[in-house]
Amino acid sequence: MVRYPSSTLDRTFAALSDPTRREILDRLAEGPATLGELRRPFDMTLPGLMKHVRVLEEAQLVVTEKKGRTRECRLGSEQLDDAAQWIETYRRRWERRLDRLGDYLERQKGARA
Repeated sequence: MVRYPSSTLDRTFAALSDPTRREILDRLAEGPATLGELRRPFDMTLPGLMKHVRVLEEAQLVVTEKKGRTRECRLGSEQLDDAAQWIETYRRRWERRLDRLGDYLERQKGARA
């Protein structure tokens, strides 16, 4: 079994648990954006948006860089790779369990016939 540092995955999943942060990631999937550009679709203040971006930065899902008077954000995908691998591990386990359940149900069906 693959082991992951729980604090890394905890930060990743905590960051992904908020719909606003997921929308920010969706936007950044299209390309880099400034904080002002990220804020436009949301009804929130710049400091409110910056709190969300900070959570994403701490989870290493977003990287920010100061460019002149603006701060540009872009995706940092390393942690998503860890989360995707963790999810895939559990998906395979559940598929095996469901396959065994399906086999059992088929045997029970055949035994009744």
